[in-house]
Amino acid sequence: MTEDRNILEMKNIVKRFPGVQALKGVNLNVKYGEIHALLGENGAGKSTLVKCLIGIYQKTSGEILFEDECIDNYTTADALRLGISMIHQELSPIEHRSIMENIWLGREPKTKLGLVDHKKMYEMTKEVLKRIDLDEDPKTLMADLPVAKIQMIEIAKAISYDAKLIIMDEPTSALTNKEIEQLFIIMRKLKEEGKSIIYISHKLEEIFTICDTITVYRDGEYIGTERVSDIDTPTLIKMMVGRNVNELYPKVKCDIDDIKLEVNNLASEGAFKGVSFNVRKGEIFGVAGLVGSGRTELIETLFGLREKTYGQIKIDGKEVDIRNPQEAKGRKMALLTEDRRLNGIFPMLTVFQNITIANLSRYKNKFRLFNHKEAIRDVNEYIESIQIKTPSIYQRMENLSGGNQQKVLVARWLMTSPEILIMDEPTRGIDVGAKAEIYKLIGILAEQGKSVILVSSELPEVMGMSDRIMVMHEGRVAGILNNSKDLTQEEIMHYATGQIIEDKAEYM
Repeated sequence: MTEDRNILEMKNIVKRFPGVQALKGVNLNVKYGEIHALLGENGAGKSTLVKCLIGIYQKTSGEILFEDECIDNYTTADALRLGISMIHQELSPIEHRSIMENIWLGREPKTKLGLVDHKKMYEMTKEVLKRIDLDEDPKTLMADLPVAKIQMIEIAKAISYDAKLIIMDEPTSALTNKEIEQLFIIMRKLKEEGKSIIYISHKLEEIFTICDTITVYRDGEYIGTERVSDIDTPTLIKMMVGRNVNELYPKVKCDIDDIKLEVNNLASEGAFKGVSFNVRKGEIFGVAGLVGSGRTELIETLFGLREKTYGQIKIDGKEVDIRNPQEAKGRKMALLTEDRRLNGIFPMLTVFQNITIANLSRYKNKFRLFNHKEAIRDVNEYIESIQIKTPSIYQRMENLSGGNQQKVLVARWLMTSPEILIMDEPTRGIDVGAKAEIYKLIGILAEQGKSVILVSSELPEVMGMSDRIMVMHEGRVAGILNNSKDLTQEEIMHYATGQIIEDKAEYM
C-alpha cells in the first residue's frame, strides 16, 4: 500500500547535450507503493529523465535520492543492484533463447563445479512467473511467444532483481484490452507488496484507471504534480501542451462525392471473409474492432500485402487486381502501417531519404540521374506544410520524436499523390498534441477529396474523425454505422464483441 514516504526524490535535474538542454531543473518525487505517471508531449524530457535515473545517462547537475541515500555517477548495473529496474518500450529479448535464460542472463545459478545449474534456474523461473500469474514453461523459446507474453516476461525479469522501483515505458502499446487488464492486476499486486512504479503512457484513460499521481513535463521543464483524483482530462491536457485543446478531433464536414473504392465479398483465407463496403471521395471511413477481428489483414489485402482468396475490388467503378504494394501505389493508394518502427521508418536513414524513398522515380531527370535540387525543394515544402519538427532534412529518423516520425511517413505517402489513403493506427504511441496535428492533417486530406480509411483500436479516435464506421468481429463485418451524435462507444462494442451482427450492411 502507498506510504507517505518517498522512495525516490529527483531534485533540480539538469541534462545538457551538445547544443541542447534536454532537462531544465526538473523534479520528481515517488512514494513507496505508488503508481506514478510521467506525462508530457514527445520531447518533453520524460525519457531523458528516466535514463538519468536508470544510469544510461549521467545528469549534468541536480540531486537523486533513493531510499534517502544520495546516488551519483552510477551505471545501469548499479541501478539494478539498488533496486531500480526499467521495462523499455522497445522490447529486445534474445529470441532464440528460453524464458529462463532471458530472465537470468548474466546471473545464472551455478553448481559447485561452476557450471550453470539448469534445474535450479528452471525452479527459480517457475517461482518468479507464478508471482505474476504466468503459467509458461521456462524452457519455451522467446521467439515462440506473442508480444504480450514477452512484455510479461520483462516484468518477471524486473521482479527477479527484487526491484523496489520499476519503470514501465509504454507497456500497453502492443497489448489487447484483456492483456492490459491482466497487466493492471499485476501492477496492483506489486503496489500491494510496496513496490513503486513509474508509468509512462500517452493513453490518458489508462492513467486515470491505474495511476495514483501524475507529474507533467513540457519542453524539458517541470510543470507540476497532481493526484489523479484531483484533476480532470482538460486540465491535464492543458498542462501537457500549454494550451486548451477544446477540439481534439478537428473534423471538418466535407462534401462526400462519388464512390471511390468498392469492396464486394472479399476474403483472405484464415483472416476474414465476406467483407463488403465502399468509401467515397472526401470521406473518412473508420474501421473498428477488437484485436483479431481482421482489420489489419483486410487492409493488407487491399494494398496487395496479403493474397485474396476471392472477392472483388473496384476503384472508380472498375475492377482491379492488386497483387503487390507496387500495383497498389500505381492505383493511387497509400498505406500508413500499424507499426512504424517495424515496417515504416528506416531509422538509420535521414528524414530526406525516408520521405523520398517511395517515390524515387519521380526525381529522375532525362539522363536517369537523381535530381537532388527538386527533391530537396519538395521535401522542405512537406516539412513546412505538415510542421515536421527536425533541425535538418539530413537528421536521422531515429533521433525524431514518435509524432514527427509519423508525420514523415505521412509526407512520404503524400508525395506519391494518393487518392486513397489507408491509415492503420496512425496515432499509436504519440502524445496528445501530436495526435491533434495528425487529426488536423487527416481532415485536410478529406477536404481535398481524398478517400481516407482510418483503422483504429481507440474508439474516441475513430468516432471523433469518421463519417461512417465499419465494425469487424472475428473476420466478418458486424455492421456499418453512420457516425451520428447519438452513436456511443457501448453500441460499437456490442458490434465488436459479436453481440450485434447485422445481416446486411447499409451503404450510404
